[in-house]
Amino acid sequence: MVSIVCDYSGGLRCQAEHGPSHSRLETDAPLDNQGKGERFSPTDLVATALASCILTVMGIMAERHGWSLGGCSARVEKTMTTSGRRKIAKLEVWIQWPEGLEDRAKAVLQRAAEGCPVKESLEGAVAMELHWS
Repeated sequence: MVSIVCDYSGGLRCQAEHGPSHSRLETDAPLDNQGKGERFSPTDLVATALASCILTVMGIMAERHGWSLGGCSARVEKTMTTSGRRKIAKLEVWIQWPEGLEDRAKAVLQRAAEGCPVKESLEGAVAMELHWS
């Protein structure tokens, strides 16, 4: 279990502290929802969690097999609903393979990424699409 404490700072901004490491981050409401958009929004963190989880799971698998993921990256785009209750409508992730990675390695890493814990947790609640290049 990991404990994270969030405090409301005012002005639609919050500060969170990660219990084990005492690392801190701030969130801000986005411009399109009465905020200043000067920090990650809470829903931006969900999108970031998906992209970083994909890369982390791929990294675990790559280390297990002795493959280098240097130069691998992920770009995520978050689309919010435009009507009804405000929520994440879709998350799209573009994963850029590192140079020189063999097709067999790509297949193993792609399978691992498709089963990352964040993607599994959001499955059925948020539309997600992964693009590989």
